[in-house]
Amino acid sequence: MIAEAAAVRRPWPTSMTSGPGSEATHASDDDTALVSVERPMLGGIVGVHLFPGTAAGMDVQARRDADRLLARIDAWAARLTRFTSTSDLCRLNAWPIERAPIRPTLAAVIDWGRQAEGLSSGIVDIALLDARLAAEGIGAPPAIVADSSPASRRWSIERGARTTTVVRPVGLSFDLDGVAKGWLADRAIRRLATYPSAIIDADGDIAIRLGHGASARFGVADPRSPRSFLAQLDLSAPGAGETALFGLATSGTSVHRWSIDGRPTHHLIDPRTGRPARTDIVQATVLAGSAREAEAVAKTAVILGSEAALTRLDRPGILGAILLTDQGTVLVTPSTTAWLS
Repeated sequence: MIAEAAAVRRPWPTSMTSGPGSEATHASDDDTALVSVERPMLGGIVGVHLFPGTAAGMDVQARRDADRLLARIDAWAARLTRFTSTSDLCRLNAWPIERAPIRPTLAAVIDWGRQAEGLSSGIVDIALLDARLAAEGIGAPPAIVADSSPASRRWSIERGARTTTVVRPVGLSFDLDGVAKGWLADRAIRRLATYPSAIIDADGDIAIRLGHGASARFGVADPRSPRSFLAQLDLSAPGAGETALFGLATSGTSVHRWSIDGRPTHHLIDPRTGRPARTDIVQATVLAGSAREAEAVAKTAVILGSEAALTRLDRPGILGAILLTDQGTVLVTPSTTAWLS
């Protein structure tokens, strides 16, 4: 398990179809050809959704492939969780000296965490576990930190010919959470190269590949009403013979939320203060070219608040964004209108 179970329905494909005669999917223009296999994982539900084609037995093979991939995702996630003391992540957090050797899967996710930090100008920070635990009422409140990371929180990753090493102050602890989910979704979909159209939903961080003629509609959940959508997005490949890759992720303050001493708080830590972010965004959904990028940008948008987020989201690489504020206002970036149904 990477994190606690989500209380709000994440963006979910309301349909996935293929145009008649599509060479990529060979599926009819309805939902019946979609093979979906789901399993409780990552504190929620992980799903593999495939278009197997219409040849005899292909749906059976697709289910086998989906089951195998779910088992693989589960094995990857077991190395990355902070809830099992024997995981690679927990071993890293408990390592008694500054230089900690790590194995390839954890190394890849830690490396992505460093990239996400750069992408978000430091807002995504995987070295804030102590602050997260303090926000949950576990441990002492962290000291307020300066805008630039102090020496006590600096860390680096070194790659050698045979080993990868994390260099950090003893006691500095990592929390991969959403960073791992987006990475898992992207890694998993690469293992489905024989399926031109596929969706991997890593408990709300979604990697999408659509082949020629295929399309998918996703409903963006309204946290105020579990049966309602804020919007619906129609995704498809750009042209004949082309394959489209998308990532869709939602972050917000309405899921992992609790009260301490009668005061409401949440799990999204602002690294500039070391405390839960004070923000007017309740939920941010981002469409990008990968699940891991969408997750990092969505989290950044929530922490920054609507004014700064809208400026950050209106740039190349971000295909769309839908924000819900604490005043009930729904905001969308200009690029989003190309995908709204």
